Amino acid sequence: MKLLLVPLLCALTGVAAGQDGKMRVAVENVLSELPAPLRAQATKPFEDRDRVEWHYVPRRRNGVSFKEMDKPARDATHALLRSALSATGYRKVTNIIELELVLREIETFGWMRDQERYHLTVYGTPDAAKRWGWRFEGHHLSLNFTLAGDKLAVDTPSFFGANPATVQKGASKGLRALGEEHDAGWALLESLSAAQRKEAVFEERTYGDIVTANKDKVEPLGAAGISAANLDEKQRALLWKLIETYARNFEPGLAEARLARAKPGRAEDLRFGWAGSTARGKPHYYRVQGPLFLIEYDASQNDGNHIHTVWRDFGGDFGRDLLREHYSAARGTRHSH
Repeated sequence: MKLLLVPLLCALTGVAAGQDGKMRVAVENVLSELPAPLRAQATKPFEDRDRVEWHYVPRRRNGVSFKEMDKPARDATHALLRSALSATGYRKVTNIIELELVLREIETFGWMRDQERYHLTVYGTPDAAKRWGWRFEGHHLSLNFTLAGDKLAVDTPSFFGANPATVQKGASKGLRALGEEHDAGWALLESLSAAQRKEAVFEERTYGDIVTANKDKVEPLGAAGISAANLDEKQRALLWKLIETYARNFEPGLAEARLARAKPGRAEDLRFGWAGSTARGKPHYYRVQGPLFLIEYDASQNDGNHIHTVWRDFGGDFGRDLLREHYSAARGTRHSH
């Protein structure tokens, strides 16, 4: 029974096995670099409501910001991010933060933008066996992690945004922080026949933002768009590449767990939907939805040059499935002795 516990949980919850304490050690390293007052500021109880009150706009946040950290603490925070993300995902995070400097240059009130207003908060005490979590968050970023000890972790909801989506001028001209998410969506749309596109495009206008916003828990959206059952083999490969683009922002264990959740039992259970313009350079939106998960991409603002993306897990956001299945399975294991 013990040998089957971790694989079973991975299948049930989209949990990454094999963390082996790397994330816990990385968080402990950050906390050890903070003086006592900042360490207290960085930590909150696991049950604190703040853990599920996430957002992606510039606003006041709990935790400790880069602005308050010295260099060793900042370096340790970057090491933590690298432990949780792939090289690609980490690069996106640093590019999104860099865009604050771009906005400072091009916006009328750009002085309000600040690349140091990104915060780390730890929920509960990092532990090899017990539940705890952490979040890294700021403008256009919200990365939420929930762990049940060293072996099990979940990484949703996760939000990445970019403004400008393509930098038009200045020292960062040409930077496309979320170019892969943009290109993969368009590649799939443009592969569709006229009849398929008619099925995929379900609204002429976008919604102005991701539909699920910053809700702490989401339900499946309507079955809009085209079913994977109505795609040919090459188009299904493009759909899977799109899903992988989001999953592989995270380290391999977390990425594979996401992909396991994304694989539907039936092709008709997986859908790709589009809203807004089908001409490049105009406001547009797409979503990918399966029985267990939702990806949203919105480029409504700034005439399509401002991207918001999110991956939601209907049962597993903030580790809900993780904690429920983990502790019920653990009780079952104890009872079997």
